[in-house]
Amino acid sequence: MILEKYFKSFTYAIAGIGYAFRSQVNMRFHIIAALVVIISAIILHLSPLEWCIVLLCIGSVIAAELINTSIEINVDLLSPERNVKAGNIKDLAAAAVLVICAVSAIIGLIVFIPKIIHFI
Repeated sequence: MILEKYFKSFTYAIAGIGYAFRSQVNMRFHIIAALVVIISAIILHLSPLEWCIVLLCIGSVIAAELINTSIEINVDLLSPERNVKAGNIKDLAAAAVLVICAVSAIIGLIVFIPKIIHFI
């Protein structure tokens, strides 16, 4: 019974990721970018620590995008008409994703540039 409850919660979480992937252009971009990064990491033989850092960045960006999507849906549900404060909420959530993406990109450059230079 308990395992069935946990299995259902995973099913809901996967459904949420699927919904975000189908409905959000930015989520599709992040997933494709993550795949490119993972393939690059395999080719460039990242160390275990570098893998951990890269995967943490990928997970942070995708999680932030999921939270942003959730916030946007909630704001649209609670305030279907145009509202300045609702717009501010959505802008702030999008800004959080932007910050995580920017930091992750910088971390990616720090990790990958030396590997690319050595690879060439």
